[in-house]
Amino acid sequence: MAKDEADALARELLGRIADKWTLSVIDLLGEQGVLRFSRLAGGLPGISQKMLTKTLREMERDGLVERKVYPEVPPRVEYRLTALGESLGEAACSIWLWVDKHFHDVSRARKGFDRRNTK
Repeated sequence: MAKDEADALARELLGRIADKWTLSVIDLLGEQGVLRFSRLAGGLPGISQKMLTKTLREMERDGLVERKVYPEVPPRVEYRLTALGESLGEAACSIWLWVDKHFHDVSRARKGFDRRNTK
């Protein structure tokens, strides 16, 4: 893969994982394992059906999620993280650890900034 292609893919994937829902889906599937669409939606308060569908399709396209459809009436669809999705979850975990460690520092910096800039 050419450097330009790799850079473009990296920017696209960083944008995807920085969106509002992708890491939340990874976190929920990482904790719960295999989930049906309705259980995923129930575990992500505020997400619309349309947004969850879009997020899952993008994640499936990127190889982060596996979708399994059972030929039943009504159809049953289950989602699970792939090994690639699990590894992304592990990488993202370090971000959560950083936030936990620096929460007060960031809060203090924001308050100081807001005080200086509200005059």
